[in-house]
Amino acid sequence: MPTVNFEDFQGRVLVVDLSRSEVKTEKVSGEALRQNLGGACLGAKLLYDRVPPGVNWDDPGNCLIIASGPLGGTVIPGSGTISVITKGALTEGAAVTQANGYFGAYLRHCGFDAVLVTGAASKLSYIHVYSGGAEIRNAGNLAGKDTWETGDLIRQELGGAKDISVACIGPAGENLVRFAGVLCDRGHAAAHNGVGAVMGSKNLKAIAAEAGRIGIPFKDSRKLLSQVNSLSNRLRNPSPGEGLETFRWGTLNGVFRNTEQAAGNLPVKNLTTNIYDIKPEQLQRYKASNIRNSFSPVRRPCFACPSHHSHTFTVPEGPYKGRKVDEPEYECLAAWGPVTGQTDATWSIVLADLVDKLGLETNEGGWVVGMAMECYEKGVITKKDTDGLELNWGNGEATYALLNNIAHRKGFGNILADGVMRGARQIGESAVSMAVHSRKGNSPRGHDHRAVWPELFDTSISNTGTLESGGRVMERMVAKYKELPKYDHFSVEGVPMLNALIKGAMLFEDSLGVCRFLTNTDLQPIIDMLEAATGWQLSIDDALTVGRRAANRLRVFNIRHGISPELDQPSPRYGSAPIDGPAKGKTIMPEWKKMLSVYYKTMGWDAKGYPLPETLQSLGLGDLVSHMK
Repeated sequence: MPTVNFEDFQGRVLVVDLSRSEVKTEKVSGEALRQNLGGACLGAKLLYDRVPPGVNWDDPGNCLIIASGPLGGTVIPGSGTISVITKGALTEGAAVTQANGYFGAYLRHCGFDAVLVTGAASKLSYIHVYSGGAEIRNAGNLAGKDTWETGDLIRQELGGAKDISVACIGPAGENLVRFAGVLCDRGHAAAHNGVGAVMGSKNLKAIAAEAGRIGIPFKDSRKLLSQVNSLSNRLRNPSPGEGLETFRWGTLNGVFRNTEQAAGNLPVKNLTTNIYDIKPEQLQRYKASNIRNSFSPVRRPCFACPSHHSHTFTVPEGPYKGRKVDEPEYECLAAWGPVTGQTDATWSIVLADLVDKLGLETNEGGWVVGMAMECYEKGVITKKDTDGLELNWGNGEATYALLNNIAHRKGFGNILADGVMRGARQIGESAVSMAVHSRKGNSPRGHDHRAVWPELFDTSISNTGTLESGGRVMERMVAKYKELPKYDHFSVEGVPMLNALIKGAMLFEDSLGVCRFLTNTDLQPIIDMLEAATGWQLSIDDALTVGRRAANRLRVFNIRHGISPELDQPSPRYGSAPIDGPAKGKTIMPEWKKMLSVYYKTMGWDAKGYPLPETLQSLGLGDLVSHMK
């Protein structure tokens, strides 16, 4: 296996210009690498440097970046993770989203930290990445194929090898559905903020990476292996209180657990209620152990992954009996369970799989269908509007048909294909009042954040089109090493302050090319592994600074691209008071301005939400100061 010098290997970016049919390699400077590492943070810099104001999300001048990180492709569990960075279709601002699988590892084994695609092909194409280079190939035979079919056909065309990872779009991306995603190795979705629509606008069906033969150089491979063994032992034998649920089940147990706990964070019927009206025997079908026992799982792990969270299922009953489907994550089950009033676990799993195969983002999909169902229930739309579909809560067949119509921009589906915010505006004012989204245009992940203000606040102010501070998970991660103020989920000062203080942790983690579920979201062991792999020595504060640098760069990017800080707020329904459940009567909106003030001040931004010159200077972003004028 050929190897390269450590310094020569780090920071190699494969640049593909589809308009010119040109492929070349560029090198990121050592200083830029140490400041941004890789993944989300390096992608943020590449995006900022290459996409100036005035370039729209579907313009050939927009860049699509898929990046691993300095720990990608190593023996660390889950080191096939990628970040996808671009100017997204939903917010028309920065998009940063992740997927697991094999792609990140294979990309690095081909000798690249990232692939950057610009321009647009004259015909449907895909990129074949191999050791040390790449080629642009015709994808005419892949037009209209779903994400599973696309991957299978590309592998056949490239010699039938199994060791090829495919990141691709489905019909939704080809048809520029604004919440289309990029799917990796079947069920792994990088899908927030319409990154698949950007890929489709470039006439790019897929990027296929071989399991390359270029060895990744490490500063201290023996030390890295020792640290990985320690991490693996910890995953299998956790300390009291850490639990094994994620290792055993992934997030498959989420709907069952959240319903049982009745904590108020389960999203139900487009937030019209917080009570999931489901029979006990139906709820039991959502229990992880019962799902696994019923769906004949075949393990399909990610790269270097020892956990049991990724399987291929066989549908045991119903109209799709015998179909091979992907094991869903919690957010998939939430979208196609409680959000849309579905109480049949089999239907939830079938619909979640359909969304992946069509290449849609599951959260936005659930919220847009949930909004349509509420509109139908209240008579805002009728069968005449919906192409004859009866959009009653929990109607699996109608939901299945509607999702296909959305992906192909057919009939009523064409309206919903523009996402919750724009779809609601097209339906009319009544729908606008029901729409769950931030004012920027992105929808929340699969919880009722009205009972979890830290994540409602984070989603609404985010610059990435999804959670940016990371909510409760990142809070626990940072709290191990830095003293954080005590607060509750409804604290007017505590919620925004915590969001600001932990800002950077999630982006730092997403700069490394590893799965946060398998690193156990623990900063110091990750930093130690980074040092063993690269020789770069970082403190806890240094790590957070890497992420804060990216967060501020993305903030300036969005402001320059017309995303005003005035949009830092939720839609009326998203910020509403629940009518029942544990958070009944609580609403964040009367306190919103005060919370923004606390957040902006803690972030080192001015009263209007613009990063202060001294803040940018302190983060090594002095060159951005003039861009704010």
